[in-house]
Amino acid sequence: MLDVEESASTPVRAKATPYVPGEFEQYARTQSGITDLKRFGAELLTDPVNGRSEAQTAIPPDYTIRPGDEISLTLWGSVDADLRLNVDRTGKISIPRIGAVQVAGVRHADLADVIARRVATVFRNFQIAATLGQIKGVRVFVTGYAQRPGSLTVSGLASVLHVLVKAGGPSAAGSFRDIQLRRAGQVVAKLDLYDILIHGDRKADQIVQADDVIHISPVGPQVAVVGSVNLPAVFELKPKENLNDALRMAGGFNAVADRTRVAVERLEDRATGRVAEMRLPENGNSLLGTGDLVRAFSGISAALPKDKQRKRVKVEGEVVNPGEYILPAGSTISDAVKAAGGLTNAAYVFGTEFTRESVRQQQQDNYDKALRDLETEMAKSQASRRVSTGEEVAAQTNATAASARLIERLRLVRPTGRVVLQVAPEAKDLPNLALEDGDQLHIPSQSTSVGVFGSVFNAGSFIYVAGATTGDFLKLAGGPTRGRTHGACSWSEPMVRW
Repeated sequence: MLDVEESASTPVRAKATPYVPGEFEQYARTQSGITDLKRFGAELLTDPVNGRSEAQTAIPPDYTIRPGDEISLTLWGSVDADLRLNVDRTGKISIPRIGAVQVAGVRHADLADVIARRVATVFRNFQIAATLGQIKGVRVFVTGYAQRPGSLTVSGLASVLHVLVKAGGPSAAGSFRDIQLRRAGQVVAKLDLYDILIHGDRKADQIVQADDVIHISPVGPQVAVVGSVNLPAVFELKPKENLNDALRMAGGFNAVADRTRVAVERLEDRATGRVAEMRLPENGNSLLGTGDLVRAFSGISAALPKDKQRKRVKVEGEVVNPGEYILPAGSTISDAVKAAGGLTNAAYVFGTEFTRESVRQQQQDNYDKALRDLETEMAKSQASRRVSTGEEVAAQTNATAASARLIERLRLVRPTGRVVLQVAPEAKDLPNLALEDGDQLHIPSQSTSVGVFGSVFNAGSFIYVAGATTGDFLKLAGGPTRGRTHGACSWSEPMVRW
């Protein structure tokens, strides 16, 4: 049996109680995959009590004075006194020059008036202030299915909830919803902790008195509510409480939940793997059985088909309103251009750059595979090469180092995901290609110059003339040069860039 005494004014620290999940909690953790799933309210009652005792709280007006309490009494006027008086076993305090005053059983709100009437029989023209100093502790008993059943001495201001916290709350086999306060053999109050935890209602949380018994009943039917709810936990049900009640205890659906259905995994169907789907709201009044696991689904976890997904695209360059746009399912490149306000007069449609994320990922996968194959071939080639002299060894070492540097440079290359659009040079519109989420469209402006460089006599940029050919611009650059290398005649090809 636990026997703890607590001073009404001394700071008290309770030892933390290790949380021990019940067998159903362990089962629910396994089924749901939530490794820290607990009974609703477990954290409140199993956390250690830090800070001062209940005597540090305001004294309620209905508190009745008891033997052992201390009265702080101040008189001024025709008589001056500042006294701290203890209530003796007979329920009286003794005031010098006045005598004994019966105060046991008096309400705290009436204490000053009771003492003033007695003082008035001796003195006149005085004022009085009387309040409680220290409050004598009371011994109570915690029985039933508690974490630490036994007797405790607590402050005279302690309530049933305070005592439960100090006793560690209900054990895994104890009820959160059927707790009785027994006094002189009679049940004077019943406490449902869910009223406090969910609604903040402490009407049934009465102040304890000496020799009270707080009895915790066995736990009732339990269900687990997991998934897309605000507070996944194990909940205890009272008779006639249904699926809607369980969801309400869990804080209701969260913001992304599918509110049209839940799955109920019944304990008796565990061997068959059968899962019942409950449609809401029509099945909300269905009763749940002990051991049921209710699973709420997310409304966003499963991807929609592509033809039903909205498209987020970026349109840049020569459009009236460049930027990012969210377009309806089934939109095309033309729709994206329309959303951006259409093309400007300077738009060069033939030079449009269109990139797609899914293509980029596929290109990256293919590039990585080709790079791995190249690396393997180079390693095989170097391993099969025979060397016999120091010069050959050095050459092979240099070749290996050069190959490694090449591979590292190639690893830095990243595909862009560009998709080549089949557009004629004189085109004014883009094709009606269906969009995907993440597509990007860049429409450049029309260039006014043509660059010619390389093996020409007069490299440079020249003003673009409509209808001019490549040969025309080569003539403007002086034509290609002719060069000889090691006796072999070769022509170097120039490059023309618009």
